[in-house]
Amino acid sequence: MHNRARRLAIVAGVAALALIGSPKSSAQSPRSGGLALVGGTVYVDPTQPPIAEGVVTVRDGKIAAVGRKGAVSLEGLEVIDSSGLMIVAGFWNSHVHFIERKWAGAAQAPAAELDEPLRDMLTQYGFTSVFDTGSTWANTKALRDRIESGEVTGPRIHSTGDILFPKGGAPAPLILDVLGAMRIAMPEVDTADEARAAAQKNLDAGTDGIKVYAVSLGWPARSLSEAAIRAAADVAHERKKLVFAHPHTREGLLASVQGGADVLVHTAPNAGVLGDAILAAMKRANVAVIPTLKLWRHELRHERKSPRESFVAAGVDQLRAWSSMGGAVLFGTDVGYMDDYDPSDEYALMADAGMSPMQILASLTTAPAERFGESSERGRIAPGLAADLVALRGNPLRNVRAFADACYTIRGGRVLYAAGNCSAVTARGLR
Repeated sequence: MHNRARRLAIVAGVAALALIGSPKSSAQSPRSGGLALVGGTVYVDPTQPPIAEGVVTVRDGKIAAVGRKGAVSLEGLEVIDSSGLMIVAGFWNSHVHFIERKWAGAAQAPAAELDEPLRDMLTQYGFTSVFDTGSTWANTKALRDRIESGEVTGPRIHSTGDILFPKGGAPAPLILDVLGAMRIAMPEVDTADEARAAAQKNLDAGTDGIKVYAVSLGWPARSLSEAAIRAAADVAHERKKLVFAHPHTREGLLASVQGGADVLVHTAPNAGVLGDAILAAMKRANVAVIPTLKLWRHELRHERKSPRESFVAAGVDQLRAWSSMGGAVLFGTDVGYMDDYDPSDEYALMADAGMSPMQILASLTTAPAERFGESSERGRIAPGLAADLVALRGNPLRNVRAFADACYTIRGGRVLYAAGNCSAVTARGLR
């Protein structure tokens, strides 16, 4: 492990347990062990009132019980004193990338050199599940496999693998170098037949969905036809997989929606105001939107303030319109492409768009679990579900930026991350 990292020492039968090390830690406990978070305010999901002085117990990687302190047995469990903390289900980041050069050679890289960036980018912010929306699939699969084996400490990873770009629209090697990305070759397609074949190839390799660029970046912009998007989407939907689309412009957004995309991976400030007709079409198509509002400020960071903030405001206005009509929103930040990993500004911008703290919590938990077909496994705190949990220091109901302030990130009953000043583990449940 990196010298800033720490491991949670969980030793069965001992009378006291502690986390040791420096302020930022990354740790795991045995999946077969038992754990209890005691004394925090528990939000079982965004729609129900919280449980004050609550208890969540974990056995064999699953949530065993949820209730009030004193009403739930702690026998045989290692206890985390969660007094003053807010306990919620583990977070999803539904838009990440594993394309930076730090992820190269994931099959052979030392585990510690993968643990640290996974913590810095994801687990220290409460993310227990992520959807990678574009990377070299073989490399990302190797990273995922090492995480699932327990060799590397990290979140669950879903991935679309290689992005399907329009002909001439994939980023040039020089652009990748400037972005700090690996030299990756992404497929470019033009016709419906080419899009269908590329989607089949990705899914045959084992990806969890596909990603299309409806309109490419750069100049001149290249577009993917609605027919090509539809062909790729039909392949994915036949296999019950989702289609993620990068809209970029009004035309790209419409082609994506009408072509069968399930998730728009960004708002589209270039499209300006989304009128009632477009919003209604999105609602009829049952698409979900990942806002990525902080990304626009990051993308235009070299511009003067007024055009930059006007662009960000356009994205905020689109989210406000979409959310106000009950449109599905999934939290995502585009980290991995964006190298500013802290999601707190994203939460603040979502609040600026009128989303309540509980709506933001839903975008992190229940909404992605439902969209990705995992509501019966995760997204809420309930007995029998996976023990994916976050213990937050602050109260997002008072300041939504507190969603980024995790004391503990727990996946499947394993502590992936414990902040240095939150490492109070006791053995009270062992007596």
